[in-house]
Order: sequence, then C-alpha cells, then structure tokens
Amino acid sequence: MTMLSRVSYTMPKDAVSADVFFASSRFPNYKIGANNQIVEVKEDSKMSTMKDMVAKETALLLEQQKRLSVRDLASKFEKGLAAAVKLSDEARLKEAASLEKHVLLKNLRDALDALRGRVAGKNKEDVEEAITMVEALAVQLTQREGELIQEKAEVKKLASFLKQASEDAKRLVDEERAFARDEIENARAAVQRVEEALQEHERMSLSSVNQDVEELMKEVQEARRIKMLHQPSRVMDMEHELQALRTQLAEKSKHSLQLQKELAITKKGDKNAPQLYDIDGPESLGSYLRIYPCSDSAPELSGCTIQWYRSTSEDDKKELISGATKSIYAPEPFDVGRILQAEILAVDQIITLTTSGPIDPAAGLGNYVEALVRRHETEFNVVIIQMNGTDHASQSIHVLHIGKMRIKLCRGNATMAKEYYSHSMQICGVRGGGNAAAQAVYWQPKVGISFVLAFESERERNAAIMLARRFAFDCNIMLAGPDDRSSTGS
Repeated sequence: MTMLSRVSYTMPKDAVSADVFFASSRFPNYKIGANNQIVEVKEDSKMSTMKDMVAKETALLLEQQKRLSVRDLASKFEKGLAAAVKLSDEARLKEAASLEKHVLLKNLRDALDALRGRVAGKNKEDVEEAITMVEALAVQLTQREGELIQEKAEVKKLASFLKQASEDAKRLVDEERAFARDEIENARAAVQRVEEALQEHERMSLSSVNQDVEELMKEVQEARRIKMLHQPSRVMDMEHELQALRTQLAEKSKHSLQLQKELAITKKGDKNAPQLYDIDGPESLGSYLRIYPCSDSAPELSGCTIQWYRSTSEDDKKELISGATKSIYAPEPFDVGRILQAEILAVDQIITLTTSGPIDPAAGLGNYVEALVRRHETEFNVVIIQMNGTDHASQSIHVLHIGKMRIKLCRGNATMAKEYYSHSMQICGVRGGGNAAAQAVYWQPKVGISFVLAFESERERNAAIMLARRFAFDCNIMLAGPDDRSSTGS
C-alpha cells in the first residue's frame, strides 16, 4: 500500500497586504541622462524651455510603460490560485479514496471473523493473524486521514491567501491603469501645448519678418523718392562738409609746403640767391605737381629740358622716370613714400627742384583696393584718349575689365584689346599732360599696341593701377611703366 507524505505550506501573514499605501499619487519626474539612462530629477519652479518640456513628457511616457508591467504580477497570482484549486481537488479525491478503503477493511474484517469461527488449528491462527493485520491497517488509515484533513486545511488557507493576493493585484493594476491614463492625458495635453506654442512662435516670426521686409521696402521707396526729387539729405550735407574740409586741408597743406620750402632755403643760406623755378601742388597721390617760374629772369620752360626722378631720400641715388619730361607730373602708386625731383636744363645751368617730403598715399585707397581684390573681376568706365600714340577722336565710353588673369578693354560687344598678364604688358600713370594727368593711365597690352585711358576720377585711376599690379604679382609678373622694371629690381 502506498503511503502519502505530509506536505506543509507556511507563508507569513503580512507577505501581501490588502491595504497598499503609495507615497505619491502620480509618477515622479524623470529625464534622460548620460548613456541614455533615465534618472529622477527634482521639480524646478522656473519655466522650462519647449525642448525640455518635450523631453520631460517623453520620459514620463516611458516610465508609464514600465509601470504597466504590474499586470504580470497579477498574472502570477492567478496562476498560484489555479495551483491551489488543483491541490484542493486532489485532496478531495484522496478523501474519497480513503472512505472506500475503510469500507473494504471493515468488510474484510467481518469476513475474517466469520471465517475464524469455522476453522480450527493452524488455519485459525492464520485467520487471527490476518485480522490483526487488518486492524493495524485500519489504524494506519485513520492516521493518514488525520494528515489529509490537516493538509486540506492548509490548502484551503493557501487558496484563500492567494485569492486575496490576486484581488489585491487586480486592484493595484486598476489603480496603476487609472494613473497611467491620467499621465497619458497630461502628456497629450502637454504635447498639444508645445505644438501650439511652436506654431505661435512660427507665426510671430513670419509676421516679424514680413513686417521687417515691409519697413525695408518703405525705406527703399523713400530713399528713391528723395533721390528722384533731388532733395538734400544728411549724406549730401556730410559730403559737402567733407569737401569743404578737404579744400581747407589742401590750402593749409599748400601753405605748409611753402613754409617748408622757405625754411629749406634759409638753412642752405641762399636766401639772397634768386629762385627761378618752384614746384606747386599737393604732394600726395591723386594730385599733380606743376613746375612754374617764380622770377622774371627765369627762362621759358618751353625752351628748357625737363626730367623727373624719384628717390627714397635727398641723398639717395635717384631713379629716372621714363617719359616724365613735361612741366606737369601726376604721381602714381610707385611714387608713394618717395621724394620726387625735377631737373631743368636751362641755357647754361641745371636747376634741381625737390619735393619737401615723400609723396603721401591717398586716404582710404588701400581699403578700397583690398575690397576690389576679393572680386573675380572689376569694371572701370574709361575714355580712350590716345591709341598707339595717335589721338583718338571718339569720346565714347569704354569698359576696362581688370581680372585675376587678364585685362580686357571693350565697348559693348566689341573688344578693343584682351591680353593675359605677361612680361611685355605695361601699366602706369600718364607722365605728362595737363590737369587731367592725375586721371589718365598708360596701358600697353603687348608690344605694338598701347592706349592712354582717362578714368572718371583720380581714385579710380590709382585703384585700377594697384589692382592690376596686385593680380599680376599673384601670377609672378611685375607690372610697371616703361623702364621701371630695372629700377624696381624685377
């Protein structure tokens, strides 16, 4: 006969309580930290940005998704309850089998008692031994029934406990589901508020841009109206004031030069010696110098031979300026920082005139040229005065294109000259002429072709020379005037 072993289940009474208390009625705030880790943060009373709000709501949704896993706990409790019910059913079946065994043992004892009265001798002893065994089996069966009753009570207790735990888990799931729904609704509302704020920000930005464009258009229209009506503006007033200041500065500079010349004559001790000629004009780039007689006994300049030179100082070796044989000479960019001298060969003497100091650069010309260098090509309006040494009759406007690789002179679609920078190309200021010498340029594209071009202003003329020489230098070519390369060491 098979013996059933005793099974005992003991669990603490306070393992799962029906009254569950939570410290907070909502989920805590989290944020995404380093290595995509979600960490808890404290509430901040300051207004967060839109990006922080979106990140915060996203973290709350992720945490809510994790908390929904409580239903797994409820599923486990339900499985335990099903196992307890199964154990209860098995105990019931064992109880029914035990009752059947009692009936069989009682019937067997009755049969053996009846048999004991009919037999004698050794058979009777066997029957009595069998009756003793049946009674022992009955006692064991009774003990087993007691154990089964105790096991049944424990199973009922376990089933009741698991049923209560399952109910608590279901209630917890319902509460968490309600909290999750509230958090999801709050997240949706927050996302909607963020979207509305972004849309409002875009509308405000667009309206601001449109307003700025409208104001700019109004300003441009007003400027055009003022320009069309030729009304005086603040810029025009400033230009007039600047022109007046330049005039005053030129007069004071002329007076200063005159004083310097008188001081130089005084230092030489030749104050009583008559001075036949002198140099007049601002000693700066953008102007022109003129030799004029300052004594009645001075020979006519038309009958004298004139040659201009440049030097770094009065005692330094002077360099001949080829073609500068007129009484008027307009300094060019090569002359900046150098002293100019003019030798006048009269009938029986040589008279040397020297500027009071080095030629000054033109104000703002360097910055203007640096701005033009950034362009791929710059256009200048010019008029052709001479072509190949012959006066040019037409006074039509031509365009001189100075680029990084070449220089081109054209009129409309017709090209007068177009040459890449080469060692045969020459460009310099006109060395002679009248008052327009400061605005004229001598340009030789190649051997056999030359032009004398007049620009709109002295600034344009000097900028064109400096720009062409700058681009040519980038091509390892030194642009200069006739016989200037030897003096510059190129």
